[in-house]
Amino acid sequence: MSDVADRLAALEARVAALEAAGGPDASVSASDPHPPTGGAVGYSGEVHLAGDVSWSMTYSPDGVLGLPPERSVEVLAALGHPVRFAIVRALLRGPMSATALQESLDATSAGRLYHHLKALTGARIVDQQARGDYRLAPRTVVPALVLMMASADIAGELR
Repeated sequence: MSDVADRLAALEARVAALEAAGGPDASVSASDPHPPTGGAVGYSGEVHLAGDVSWSMTYSPDGVLGLPPERSVEVLAALGHPVRFAIVRALLRGPMSATALQESLDATSAGRLYHHLKALTGARIVDQQARGDYRLAPRTVVPALVLMMASADIAGELR
């Protein structure tokens, strides 16, 4: 039930952001130097890693440009550290205990690991299931993979 509640909350937040941004059909005032762009941008995926996850998101470019940046920047910053990126990669394979994560990262102390996990949980990328057990939130599996792929594409690693 928590997954359904998480997905509903995420959808409600997206609808609110879309409405605040004027939505895909937002009109632009005559004084606005940026006319509507039209079109759509999106991503989707069906992933069978630690479980089955299916996700699809399509948004207008104008809607994306109108989204408030604060939460997006927090997510990008959380993923922008090599250890955090490695944690997300490890958790894409399935839930892990803090001990198992620390072993898989072998150079990270327990204190540093919890520091990184705090940033990832604060950005709503990682969920803490029980004391010391972590997982990638199901609603973030496909978007995390898309961010990894998009960053590799921008870096020229997919060519």
